Amino acid sequence: MNKLQLATRSKLGIQRDTGKQQKSPKKCEESIMPYKEVPNQQSLFHTFSNAAEIKDFRKRLLIWYNKCKRDLPWRKLATSEADADRRAYAVWVSEIMLQQTQVASVISYYNRWMQKWPTLQELAEASLEEVNELWAGLGYYSRGKRLQEGARKLVSQMAGHVPRTAEELQKFLPGVGKYTAGAIASIAFGQVTGVVDGNVIRVLCRVRAIGADPAGSVIAERLWALAHTLVDPAHPGDFNQAMMELGATVCTPKAPLCTECPVKQHCRAHHQVEKDLVVFTKRLLGKAAPRCSQMLDVEECAITTGSCSLCLPPSEPWDPSLGVTNFPRKSTKKQPRIEHTVTCVLQRKCSDEKLEYLIVQRPSSGLLAGLWEFPSLLLEPGQEKQQKAALASHLQAWIGSDVAVGRLQTVGEVLHIFSHIRQTYIIYFLNMDKDEGNWDKEMALPASRWVTKTEFQNSAISTAMKKVLKAYEKWSSKIDAAKVAKRKRNILHTTHSKPEEESRSSKRQLSLDSFLAAAANN
Repeated sequence: MNKLQLATRSKLGIQRDTGKQQKSPKKCEESIMPYKEVPNQQSLFHTFSNAAEIKDFRKRLLIWYNKCKRDLPWRKLATSEADADRRAYAVWVSEIMLQQTQVASVISYYNRWMQKWPTLQELAEASLEEVNELWAGLGYYSRGKRLQEGARKLVSQMAGHVPRTAEELQKFLPGVGKYTAGAIASIAFGQVTGVVDGNVIRVLCRVRAIGADPAGSVIAERLWALAHTLVDPAHPGDFNQAMMELGATVCTPKAPLCTECPVKQHCRAHHQVEKDLVVFTKRLLGKAAPRCSQMLDVEECAITTGSCSLCLPPSEPWDPSLGVTNFPRKSTKKQPRIEHTVTCVLQRKCSDEKLEYLIVQRPSSGLLAGLWEFPSLLLEPGQEKQQKAALASHLQAWIGSDVAVGRLQTVGEVLHIFSHIRQTYIIYFLNMDKDEGNWDKEMALPASRWVTKTEFQNSAISTAMKKVLKAYEKWSSKIDAAKVAKRKRNILHTTHSKPEEESRSSKRQLSLDSFLAAAANN
């Protein structure tokens, strides 16, 4: 066994059969050859094993959080609400709304929600239509539906009492996963449990130089173990919120504010950036840099690149130009599937001359469940060439009469990106006369109604449909402007033509007078 292997075993606490302590070789030599005898291992370099370090980390983070945390409505309720169930409800609503959604977008929705349904009992009595209307525009609409389902379940089965532990919350509440359950339990009930969301993943990967893909199940387990190790037992809720706050405001995905980080002393990635800075400074001064200074602290990992499952992979080594953003490793995103949908802005004029639009309700399950939209049809592959005919046939079911394909006017297209779908809406317009369709009798499909523009905007309408309406209004205004311009040209043409006609008429009359005068003289 060579010196490098002995040194590595020593750092891992592995002794030779002889029991003799071996001397460690120089760190620079240690990074030359990977240790092959302990494949796929994870060293203490990527953990928090020192109690004093953990204590200092907690202290620095909580001091920063108490001083710099954002003033958010759900945090106020979490600290001011004495009733534990109402406190848990307030945290639960905020955590569900914040899933895949930025804080700035959530605040107004949260305030309106809590004003309308301040308790579980009031939410349980609400209709899904009311929930969808308030949620409209926030995206991921199944979240609101699951909140309501969870409230009804708590009221009917638990007399309105919320489970007190993360394990029970995750089992009982629909749409509540490991992270959300841990957040509710720690913030509302003080359970000592860590949480791991996207912000926490970024912080932990940088602090402990974890370069493996965090989406992998094994790495995810290690991150959860790290979170449980770090959480402050005296202030678990504040600590978890502080970790999330740090990732959201300081340890950001791009351009992180490392100089403002309260725990930069404990950050492996930041240490490497400082080492790079020293190397570059020496180069500028014309001094030679140490041979091993370019490498990430693999010498401290004890299991060098190629063996440690938590280090940066050999195919993606440390890039000095990226700094701490070398971590976490970017997961390969699955490409969204491409879909095309034809939709029709179907308009009619009522007896009072007001314009109304037909909207229909989507199925109660699946994408945008229960929301309202203009009559729409998802095109099958190869159906694009017959899209107008397909749409005309689809509209017949709603208005009760045949629709000529030639009457459908092309408006344009809008693109809307869902998390897993790249959806293109191909927009058509159809104006219905008063005597067209079966207006006075109930439609064959009950989940439809005619609404004014104001009623449309106040309905449970998706952001995609709002884009469709906006595109139609832009197109309609251009058509109206073209009509106005045409009328002006016609008026102008008529105005210029009239004097010429009067002149010709005057000349004809003068010629007739001359003829009659000549005849009289003869």
